[in-house]
Amino acid sequence: MPSTPSGDAGPDAGRASFRDVVAAYVGLTKPRVIELLLLTTVPVMFFAERGIPALGLVAATVVGGSLSAGSASAFNCVYDRDIDEQMRRTRRRALPRHIVSPVSALVFATVLAVLSTVVLAVWVNWLSAALSLGANAFYVIVYTMILKRRTTQNIVWGGLAGCFPALIGWTAVTGELAWTPVVLFLVVFFWTPPHTWALALRYREDYAGVDVPMLPVVAPADVVARQIVIYSWVMVATSLLLWPVAGTSWFYPLAATVLGAVFLVEAHRMWRRAKASDQLSDIAPMRLFHHSNLYLSLLFVAVALDPLIG
Repeated sequence: MPSTPSGDAGPDAGRASFRDVVAAYVGLTKPRVIELLLLTTVPVMFFAERGIPALGLVAATVVGGSLSAGSASAFNCVYDRDIDEQMRRTRRRALPRHIVSPVSALVFATVLAVLSTVVLAVWVNWLSAALSLGANAFYVIVYTMILKRRTTQNIVWGGLAGCFPALIGWTAVTGELAWTPVVLFLVVFFWTPPHTWALALRYREDYAGVDVPMLPVVAPADVVARQIVIYSWVMVATSLLLWPVAGTSWFYPLAATVLGAVFLVEAHRMWRRAKASDQLSDIAPMRLFHHSNLYLSLLFVAVALDPLIG
């Protein structure tokens, strides 16, 4: 565990209201990340059911998945509290502000992990519970503790944890694995580097200041943008594999083609800007970052709608 100031709550905690403390604990779970993970879970349940799945099953999967993702994020906040305190993007989190102590956050993360496993095992199935627990452990141990501070490939392989919701959504309905969720797993895998490197390019000085070797820290912007283009092409090609593998209707490949084309145009535009200038104001990496969120959201909405429309 990295060194950090005392685990006792600091001055901010003494002035914090009950609402502040509750908000701090919610913040530990990174709700925006949970939203994104659920967006790749629930649509897959619709696709697996070839219609509308049982609402009770959806609710249990959403609750269990949210608790698991929140647990992983809280563990991440505990381990990374030393660098979070130094980075502009993260210094307002609960632990850097000392509203919540590291020990309290660790207990909170553990409780969420246990509750998640129980909810998924009892009300969904053991396979989904095991996949969720495995994703949590992978994110905390492999990405946060091993890869993040050691290699530029940190987000490539560490991002595998964020791919598991596609598998969990499928197994929640079917109780078994298949090639269809594996294709969607791979879509998220190839989506993660463009998404994360665009954000890391925007905050490359932050990562450089804490010696986290994100690709934008160790490589010129045009090299990063080229890698983003490469991964984007593979991502779009992989997304189209769902058509023959799962036997979708006409709707999904049409949506995937249009969404992929728009994303590729934006990725190439950013690469062109990066080749012309190294200034962030000229490259505008956050434009691609926001496009990546929209792309993944709409693609998985298409996954959910395909069996209903087709």
